[in-house]
Amino acid sequence: MKSAFITGITGQDGAYLAKFLLEKGYEVHGGVRRISQAETTRLEALGVAGDVHLHEFDLTEANAIFRIIRDVPMDEFYNLAAQSFVGASWELPVYTAEVDGLAVVRILDTLRTLKPRTRFYQASTSEMFGLVQEVPQRETTRFYPRSPYGVAKVYGHYITVNYRESFGMHASSGILFNHESPLRGKEFVTRKITLALARIARGGSDPVVLGNLDARRDWGFAGDYVRGMWLMLQQETADDYVLATGVTTPIRDFVRFAAEALGMDPVFEGEGVNEIAIDRRSGKRILEVSEKFFRPAEVDLLIGDASKAREKLGWVPEVDVRQLAEMMARADYDALG
Repeated sequence: MKSAFITGITGQDGAYLAKFLLEKGYEVHGGVRRISQAETTRLEALGVAGDVHLHEFDLTEANAIFRIIRDVPMDEFYNLAAQSFVGASWELPVYTAEVDGLAVVRILDTLRTLKPRTRFYQASTSEMFGLVQEVPQRETTRFYPRSPYGVAKVYGHYITVNYRESFGMHASSGILFNHESPLRGKEFVTRKITLALARIARGGSDPVVLGNLDARRDWGFAGDYVRGMWLMLQQETADDYVLATGVTTPIRDFVRFAAEALGMDPVFEGEGVNEIAIDRRSGKRILEVSEKFFRPAEVDLLIGDASKAREKLGWVPEVDVRQLAEMMARADYDALG
């Protein structure tokens, strides 16, 4: 039986990956922050909370990392934990650098010392591309991060490459474009949209308030993307791969897809901060725009080229953005009922 350790196992990706690995016959261990009671809601939602082994794990503590890697069996190590909310990274830039950047080298160096044969996966991100230098973005596209989050992730990415090349470690980075699910945190824009619209469909009247509706993202389903993570660590040689759908969608259209899935007929009126959306069927205002949700430095266009992953890993996403929006909106609607 193979064993795997997942940091961030209680998050969206960690929960889907845990379920995927358990179905593959793995023994699954995961790291959780030192709190009175681990938040296992997502693992419970997928029906796997009782099948994983949880360990207290702090990405900022080198001694804690050392003890876990020394004592827990692990053929594969998936580093998914992060301060992953881009907006918060301007408020918490030092903490973000610690958790998303320096923690990666703490883990890699401990693995090199204690378990150099363990295969390592680093969760890189499309936010590293930031002010994009090429469309679409691929593994060779130059990074130009536009947030403390993106900057910290660039360090984590390159230190993974460095340890692979310097010490021969099987260390791979997945440059994942936006991937969502019904398990997405409520502070992320897709879930903020679907939850607010579900409340309106249930009789509520508060519109969702967003920032730049013209920002475009390459959105996929988290369940598809964890399969790509696993495939990277099954290769004979470690490498870096973009995982993306290759389709870019403005936030405005994600709102439209989610609203239509809930039986609404959204009409957008106005421009910029004065733009609103009305449900033609009910007459309710379902969306407003506020300057406070604009980023200090905006990332306007992200679209990935996953040709390398398709050719070398055989990875293909199965859920498109409209199906994703519908899945999330209906899940929130059902949960509110």
